Amino acid sequence: MAHPSAPGHRFYELQSLLRAYTHAGYAFTDTPSAPGPALEGYVRVVSRFPERGVRVLHELDDLLSVGLLSSEIADDVALLPRVRPTGGRSIEESLRIAREHIRAAVRNPEQRAGQAPRMDWEWEEFFPSLSQLLGGYFHQDFPDTYSSHREALDDYLRGTPDEELRRVLGEIPQALDAAGDEAGLVRASVALGMAVDPPDGVTLRQWLINVAGVIRLHLRNTASD
Repeated sequence: MAHPSAPGHRFYELQSLLRAYTHAGYAFTDTPSAPGPALEGYVRVVSRFPERGVRVLHELDDLLSVGLLSSEIADDVALLPRVRPTGGRSIEESLRIAREHIRAAVRNPEQRAGQAPRMDWEWEEFFPSLSQLLGGYFHQDFPDTYSSHREALDDYLRGTPDEELRRVLGEIPQALDAAGDEAGLVRASVALGMAVDPPDGVTLRQWLINVAGVIRLHLRNTASD
């Protein structure tokens, strides 16, 4: 799932919400009694990052109060994915239904606490720093760019701030736990952008544990410099 525009765009978190629907047929399938698959996935993300839920509620209130067709927000609305309403509802009615489900999730985050991603796009949303590592350095052009996994990892370490390294260090064990078995981890790694196998003779799980160890050592060494 592509990241929304950088903060500063008036509806950047709403853009992220609507992108969820692009992975589920570009349609609002939610009802007042239950979220559809796209919104259910987004709500899992919000349960992990409640601040994003607060932000999207603010943006939904902003958009609905001004009016979807208002010239005041026309340029901002033009940046949003097009999602079609269903069930005879308007887009505004569909957004209000989504807003109520999100509001309920923000009020009761423990309802979905600890839930793992279920759809591929959720993995990047759950683990953005790990996605940057795997998708940014172990992509399909890896063989043309690096001679080894360690060379790619060293390149990542040189170009990544310590704060981001600490984030990915926290995400690795969480992703390993969320993925479950090795087959689940392989699917998760692909969803996170990894397009190459781990080094010969090493399982993906062990390789990621090793990567965490290298990052941890790097942070220790830079802290002592």
